[in-house]
Amino acid sequence: MIRVATITKAALAGSLMLVLTGCEIGPKKIEQTGFRGTGGDQITAVNRLVDQPVPAPPYETPDDSGPRAGETYQNVKVLNNVSAEQFNHLMAAITTWIAPPEQGCNYCHNPENMASDEVYTKVVARRMLQMTININQNWKPHVKETGVTCYTCHKGNAVPKNVWAMADAPAGTPIRTMSNKHGQNTPAATVAFTSLPYDPFTTYLGAKNNIRVQSASALRGPTPGPSIAKTEKTYALMMHMSSALNVNCTYCHNTDSFSSWDNSRPQRVGAWYGIRMVGEINNKYIASLASVFPANRKGPYGDVLKANCTTCHQGLNKPLGGVSMVKDYPALMGTTAAAPATAVPLPAATPTVSAPVTAAADGNVAAPASGQ
Repeated sequence: MIRVATITKAALAGSLMLVLTGCEIGPKKIEQTGFRGTGGDQITAVNRLVDQPVPAPPYETPDDSGPRAGETYQNVKVLNNVSAEQFNHLMAAITTWIAPPEQGCNYCHNPENMASDEVYTKVVARRMLQMTININQNWKPHVKETGVTCYTCHKGNAVPKNVWAMADAPAGTPIRTMSNKHGQNTPAATVAFTSLPYDPFTTYLGAKNNIRVQSASALRGPTPGPSIAKTEKTYALMMHMSSALNVNCTYCHNTDSFSSWDNSRPQRVGAWYGIRMVGEINNKYIASLASVFPANRKGPYGDVLKANCTTCHQGLNKPLGGVSMVKDYPALMGTTAAAPATAVPLPAATPTVSAPVTAAADGNVAAPASGQ
């Protein structure tokens, strides 16, 4: 009996360890954000709140006087209206933000002809500069005045560590010939190790689909509501966002009614814009480089590596802990640089929590409307 009991306890302990491998173990920070007893506490994993060192500018930011970059250098297509001094300052910073140390400027340039576009990374960098200016100019409801720079996502890496492409199954998943798991039931880091669909990004961050699944009608009837499969994919993206920002659901929602905008926290509006901002990033800027990127910079289906919430946030509700780097690089704010032609204007009125918002048919932000 003793031997059997010992074996049983060992088996139980092993089972518990297996179950808990999908949980985030460690100290938690709890902050009460609502009335006591309403379940409005914010719970964050302390072990993920690592220091976010932010590099200092290469040297003091020069003023914008003097000859323009377009007058000084050849083939400057985006920052041509910036002063040559500010242009040089930004180029020096970008080299430390992105380029491998052993390559430096040569990561994007032919050292024999700096104006040449023969190195594909220069073409990519030009497009990413347009994207960054567009974010800082036209997506303030999400990035506020903090803004973004190349470092926000890259953090010293040639390719940001947190990107995605169309997925058949997470890396290492054994091939199943006798069953079709329909893209789920395989715990994946992308959706906080749940068994929900592990690629909600293709549907919601790579296409112009409405994420909302709230319905007033039953699944059966003349006008059935969203399917369970669509609801699970929506929930998968919500789990991704929760993990990406290291927050729980009540960071945006009130648990008495997840669908209610009137009861939601202001962060929900920022998240609404964030989803649409990332969709625009992927569709208008990154996907447009499909013919430029080599095969080793693409996913298994040949689509380019794209952005999601983790790309910028990396476990913090504010990227880089809320530190603003863009103030040292005014060219990235588009104040003097020519705004990219693909910039999308914001609606006349920014939506508020009490005025829920909707998406236009083309996926761009639209004026607030009830029911969305």
